[in-house]
Amino acid sequence: MPAIAAPVDLARGEALYGDYCASCHGANLEGQPDWRSPGPDGRLPAPPHDATGHTWHHDDATLFAYTKLGGAAALAAQGVEGFDSGMPGFEGTLTDAEIRDVLKYIKSTWPDRERAAQAARTQAAGG
Repeated sequence: MPAIAAPVDLARGEALYGDYCASCHGANLEGQPDWRSPGPDGRLPAPPHDATGHTWHHDDATLFAYTKLGGAAALAAQGVEGFDSGMPGFEGTLTDAEIRDVLKYIKSTWPDRERAAQAARTQAAGG
């Protein structure tokens, strides 16, 4: 029997985004300035989560792992060692359902083209 998807709460996702993500990724999902160029500390600034960024280029499992584990740990799990990511992990701070709500909120702001491309990547990855 297939698993039943948990209900998603977009309003909760938007509120959690404001509480935990907006300080780095922007209240309007716009990211930090010059997000493609490393800062003085060698880390890349927080990218936008709107359609101008690359978040929609990743499948759901990757986005979930990056949010739950943090950038460095998620990449290490994929075999990319030594990447100095400024993205913290939210495991122990947000539940899995809350992380899914935040990601669903972010995806809800994308135009149809980006949502469709991201959904196709998720399906191709087996999600």
